[in-house]
Amino acid sequence: MAAPRSVKTTCPYCGVGCGVIAEIGSGGDASVRGDPDHPANFGRLCSKGSALAETIGLDGRLLDPEIQGARTNWNTALDLVATKFSNTIREHGPDSIAFYVSGQLLTEDYYVVNKLMKGFIGTANIDTNSRLCMASSVAGHRRAFGSDTVPGCYEDLELADLVVLVGSNLAWCHPVLYQRIAAAKEKRPEMKVVLIDPRRTATNDLADLHLAIRPDGDVSLFLGLLSHLGRNRAINAQYVSRHTSGIVEALCAADELDPYTLVRRTGLPLATLERFYALFAATERTVTVYSQGVNQSASGTDKVNAIINCHLATGRIGRPGMGPFSVTGQPNAMGGREVGGLANMLAAHMAIENPEDRDRVQRFWRAPAIATKPGLKAVDMFRAVADGRIKALWVIATNPVVSMPDAENVKNAIAACPFVVVSDVTAQTDTAKLAHVLLPALAWGEKSGTVTNSERRITRQRSFLRAPGAARADWWIVSEVAKRMGHGEAFSYRGPEDIFAEHAALSAFENNGTRDLDIGAYAQLDAADYDELPPFQWPSPKQGEARVRLFHDGGFYTPDGKARIVPISPGAEEPATPGFPLTLNTGRVRDHWHTMTRTGKSERLSQHYAEPFAEIHPDDAERFRVKDADLVRVSTGLNSILVRALVTPRQQPCSIFVPMHWNDQFASSARVDCLVPSITDPISGQPASKNVPARIERYVAATYGFAVLRSRPARVPAQYWAIAKCKGGWRVEFALSSEPGDWHAFARGLLSSANDPANYEDTQTGRRRFAAYGDGHLTGMLFLAPEPVAVSREWAISQLAASNTSAGKRNAVLAGRPGAGVVDRGATVCACYGIGANEISAAVRNGCCTVAAIGEATQAGTNCGSCRPEIKRIIHDNTLAKAG
Repeated sequence: MAAPRSVKTTCPYCGVGCGVIAEIGSGGDASVRGDPDHPANFGRLCSKGSALAETIGLDGRLLDPEIQGARTNWNTALDLVATKFSNTIREHGPDSIAFYVSGQLLTEDYYVVNKLMKGFIGTANIDTNSRLCMASSVAGHRRAFGSDTVPGCYEDLELADLVVLVGSNLAWCHPVLYQRIAAAKEKRPEMKVVLIDPRRTATNDLADLHLAIRPDGDVSLFLGLLSHLGRNRAINAQYVSRHTSGIVEALCAADELDPYTLVRRTGLPLATLERFYALFAATERTVTVYSQGVNQSASGTDKVNAIINCHLATGRIGRPGMGPFSVTGQPNAMGGREVGGLANMLAAHMAIENPEDRDRVQRFWRAPAIATKPGLKAVDMFRAVADGRIKALWVIATNPVVSMPDAENVKNAIAACPFVVVSDVTAQTDTAKLAHVLLPALAWGEKSGTVTNSERRITRQRSFLRAPGAARADWWIVSEVAKRMGHGEAFSYRGPEDIFAEHAALSAFENNGTRDLDIGAYAQLDAADYDELPPFQWPSPKQGEARVRLFHDGGFYTPDGKARIVPISPGAEEPATPGFPLTLNTGRVRDHWHTMTRTGKSERLSQHYAEPFAEIHPDDAERFRVKDADLVRVSTGLNSILVRALVTPRQQPCSIFVPMHWNDQFASSARVDCLVPSITDPISGQPASKNVPARIERYVAATYGFAVLRSRPARVPAQYWAIAKCKGGWRVEFALSSEPGDWHAFARGLLSSANDPANYEDTQTGRRRFAAYGDGHLTGMLFLAPEPVAVSREWAISQLAASNTSAGKRNAVLAGRPGAGVVDRGATVCACYGIGANEISAAVRNGCCTVAAIGEATQAGTNCGSCRPEIKRIIHDNTLAKAG
């Protein structure tokens, strides 16, 4: 039996880049906790990070290479991929192939695939799902700074006197950063937080001012701010004259926006706008944090530059507690940018359109070719797959059939492509099902390399689990194909340490301070140094020379060394779309991640939201005759989906919000990106996912159902269904458009019971309940009603673990409610500790009237803290009920 050990690694979720300590017991069992020494999180973890150990099981894993669904060996699979790619290039040219990769890759994986494509195949047709997340930030940085540089660091969020959050639900999407701000604000109550978001998200709990802006009103908002700064002499003339250009033109463009138009386009009262503008103008130490609400827009790059303009104009950049700050959505979106993972970039932040950079990279790689022009960005890439220009496609560590806009056409394009390779850890993703060749990759905990977080901090991701089956590292898979294509010498890496050292050497090659990315200090590191590599920020050209902040004294990477204050036009207003009176906004929920291939394996992370939903404002619900928990069909000009209605004043009137996570593995019809058209920002190529004309209609079902099952059913025979992991099994929500002829046969099929289950039927009300047993335990229970089933989900799930041998206990199950003295926890609020709403309400009734007191009594809210806004709401609601 092996001795227990601890391994320091990095969380594989968002771009915060939290340090994690994996504890491996003598029996091989693993647990995780936050690394108290890591400078990104100082021991904090969110609910997803805390549950990492629950997602490393081998259920659903791809463990062997497959060709056309049949298991094979590595040599056969790699030979086929290399042959098909070589033949396609020979017959149709290098631009006939494409790679679509992921911010889930480690930097070393990213580096190898980029090197193969751009230097040895000679095409830039490699893009990444990071295009969907932060491409507009990249474009805005390059326009303003001459380089893709994030100037600040996380500490600035704590040092600022004003934090402006734009299009960022930090409480749910970057909870550790949210908690760092919350802790700073608790120490300094005078610190102000402004939230700019159409929705009243959980992040609003921290805000002193919420600007419920109209969708895509951000450009106008920040043009109005720049104009205000100019009119009120809040421009830092000395900084502007020394270190920038374009201020006159930018102010003239901003001044064209009159107050009436500003109010109309932002949807905000003039007094509210002036309050924000005055606060910004008066507060020197200001950080503006922005995320997908800014980037995922047809005007995303202009939004980024409108924000940066205000910081450049005031000189609030590169100093403690100030600056524009892009927070990325994926763990290694930044690392992918560093090695040229985007179709319009070269490695080491060099420019593909620059002939000197192309020559430099080609000479360093000793490459036979170099891509001479930008490749196809994600949306255009899949259009090229659809029309036949791309004849061979390799998808690595991502699921575009779910996550790309116009997802149904992306699915059809991939299905029609002559040759498709998918490298993944999961055998049955929506995209993997379409592959001719499936290649098993290592997952988090098994692979080793580096990632870069949103503050330019590079951290090791270390392995602590053995590689299962035949799974291999992504860099190894790509290198083996490169060797078989005739490029063996350039891809003969012994391990990820060789790749990282080469990446570091390229960043320093002929640099001499002319490029922002320089980690030359690590160009000579060996395997032992790499294994012990501590977190560090770039640039780091020499040991001990890392810079925490950039640009406070200029030094921009433009030809004249000055930043560009970019003149921005507010653009034309989009006309209303007849028949689609609502605006669809897509995004994330607190406990799930991307397309759920990892978080869907955790019962804990599936408790808070177990099925897809649409947030609808009460006014719109009344307008469209929708009640809370009804099913609604959400439609756009492309397609429709079927989800649960969640009626809430958090949503802005005339807008709806639908999460991006659910796919065909977990729901019948919930791939929301099927509704999103492939409209992109003209500069960045990033799709617009936050402002889609839509409509809703109530879905009338004949019968609604809820089931808890010990085993996942092979199928759910219903027009609507959503399935989620739960303690002891699976929970299923469903609805039928018509009643089956035989309810007992239906129940036997869903409950996988050979015999008729025990049942209770009320023919007058149409309510039915069934329960199946085996070996003295409940194997499944089914509830049916003409309206959404009202049974306590948590109580029903708890019955899977209970002994149900006595007739009394079985009758209680059929009664559909907890018996006397049985505690019903209620809907899960705190995923970290599994605390339900009823438990929190009980604590309030027992005298706990603060979030801290609730935490002491129940543990709720004491880990990641992302449930604290919901706890506050429960305290408020219970207090009001008591007063009434």
